[in-house]
Formats: sequence, structure tokens, C-alpha cells
Amino acid sequence: MRIGITCYPTYGGSGVVATELGIELAAMGHEVHFISYSQPFRLSGRDEGIHYHEVPVSSYPLFEFPPYDLALASRMAEVAEFNHLDLLHVHYAIPHSVSALLARQMLASRGMRLPFVTTLHGTDITLVGLDRSYLPITRYAIQESDGVTSISNYLKEETIKHFGITRGIEVVTNFVNCNVYVPIKDETARATARARLARPDEAILMHLSNFRPVKRVTDLVKTFALVAKEVPAQLVLVGDGPDRSTAEWLAHDLKINDRIHFMGKQERVHELLPLADLMLMPSALESFGLAALEAMACKVPSIATRVGGVPELIDDGITGLLYPVGDVEQMAAGAVGLLKDRAKLEAMREAGRKTAQQRYCSSLVVPHYVKYYEEVLNGK
Repeated sequence: MRIGITCYPTYGGSGVVATELGIELAAMGHEVHFISYSQPFRLSGRDEGIHYHEVPVSSYPLFEFPPYDLALASRMAEVAEFNHLDLLHVHYAIPHSVSALLARQMLASRGMRLPFVTTLHGTDITLVGLDRSYLPITRYAIQESDGVTSISNYLKEETIKHFGITRGIEVVTNFVNCNVYVPIKDETARATARARLARPDEAILMHLSNFRPVKRVTDLVKTFALVAKEVPAQLVLVGDGPDRSTAEWLAHDLKINDRIHFMGKQERVHELLPLADLMLMPSALESFGLAALEAMACKVPSIATRVGGVPELIDDGITGLLYPVGDVEQMAAGAVGLLKDRAKLEAMREAGRKTAQQRYCSSLVVPHYVKYYEEVLNGK
């Protein structure tokens, strides 16, 4: 198949999933065309069978806000026509599904068929889409999509409840390449790599996000401060975003900034995650929890919040520990308990890797997308 993919190319779950999906589809022999305002950051060095098409957005004095959605629709139609695309797959409803709808209508007027699949990722439904300015157009674009998928049962139910969606929504979970996200088996090599971040007697806790308010990075820093009082530890923060400065100042005020590594955006996350003992994910809301899944595949359990789709991924007490949002004392106590009970931590590490392999490997999930594409193309 020849598949067009549109996503936000910046650091965030929907862009990561869309990019990794394109990479996996290309590896299966499909022709993949990314259409966005910049190249997705995870494409670097892994682009065989993948084509990128930039969306130019003109800025005129008349426009206070450049109309990216219209430029995107135009570019989608061009790329689809020139490259004979079979379908579009858009990630994050706003504005991508609206732009795909326009592109489909433009081509239909010239006798060409371009079905599109919309994948719902989270805040496009639970936050942005619920804004009254966007709700009617978001509902319409979802209803008019040729196919709709959701990354969790939780998000599917939220979409039906808040948007009154009557069409079918297929749940296709996020995934991880279990051959790329792997634990380091050689303990000597792992110890050498960890030495760059911590002393041999120190635990490494890690967090991976885009540092938006919903990630509650201040809870993260407070949790680590409590952990660090009980056990020798370092905190590694991967990513960047609006709340990074807040986290940096809080670490300074709590006098733990010398124990925290702000790594910024990293392309090779799969090389960092296996160095951690625990992943911290104190989010106010997660529709799935991709960072936790990537950690699980690397044998790193998560201390996370019991929100959204997280309980569908993490089996509390088996593959991780779940707590109410904002309960930093209990999250810290849970982390300390695991770090002091190596047998329980090791059992959790093994259970997490096993769950990732049995349910969430790309080799299992990506064929589900391909089958769904075929159903859409056949009008089912």
C-alpha cells in the first residue's frame, strides 16, 4: 500500500507513535509518505522506504494566524494525487482530520478516491477537542472519517460520551519495537553506561515527557526529593517543554538540583531507558502511557498515576505501581519500597518485559493497522 501519514512532528506521544508506525510499515514493504510542517524527529537515520513532504505555510499581513489547516489540506491532496496514495492516516484529530476531510473532497471532485483514517491520541479529545470553539468541527471530522481508531478503551469511551459519536471506533493500542527497546543483558556494559549518570550505589529514576502541565513535573521533582532522602538516587529527565524551567527552579529550591540530570530532547531514548531502575509518570491524565510501555519493554517498572488508560497498560502491583494524582508521599514510598526490595523489583522487571512482548510489540500491533486499512479500502 501507499500510505500518507500526518502527525505533529514535535516531541510528544502522538508524533512518536505515528513516526514509529511509518517506520514499521516501511519495513513491511509499504510506501510511506509523511506530510507535515517539519520532519518528525524520530525519522533521522531510519528513512528507507519513507518519503517526507513539507507543508509550506505562507504568512501574509492579512492573516493574524497563518492557516496551516488549509495549507495542509492542499498539500495532502497534492501528495496523494502525485504519488497515487491509497489512503491517509492522520494522528491527532485537530486539525489533521479536518484537513484530510477537505483533501478527500477536493480529490473526489476530480473523480479520485482518498479515504482517511483518524487515530485519536488523547488531549485532542480530552482537552482541546472539548473546547467549544473546536467541539463541533472535531465531532464532524471524526464522524466523516472513513475509519477511526483509538489508542485505548478509555479514550474510545470518552470520545463516545463527550462527542456523541455514533460510528464505530477500533481500539488499536500503542506499541513498541521489542527488538529496539530491550534491556541490557551484559551487566558490565550496563554498569559502565550507568556510571555516566550515577555512582554504583545509586538508583536511577527516569522521566520522559514533553513537560506540559498535564505531566505534573513538579510532582515528579517532589516525589524524587522524598525518595532521595531514603535511598541514594539520581533523577534523569528526558524531554523538554513549557514546565522545564519550573522543574529546574523547584529542584534548586529543594536543594536536589545536583542529583537531577536535565537531558533535553533525545533521539535515542531506547539507549537511555535500560539504564533506569524506575520510571516516574505522575501525570494528571494519560490516555495510554507510551513512556511507561517503552520502559516496560526495557525491564523498567513505572510508578504512575491511576488515570485514563494507564490501568489498561500497567497491572498494579505486577508490572508497576499506581497511585492517585498528586499523592507524592505514596508514590515516593512505593518507589523506596521497590528499590529496597530487589526481589520484588526484579519480578516486576520480568513481568513488564513479558507483558510488552505478549501484547504490545510492533510485530503484533502494526498488522492490526494494516488489516484495518484493508477494511477501510474495501469499504467495510
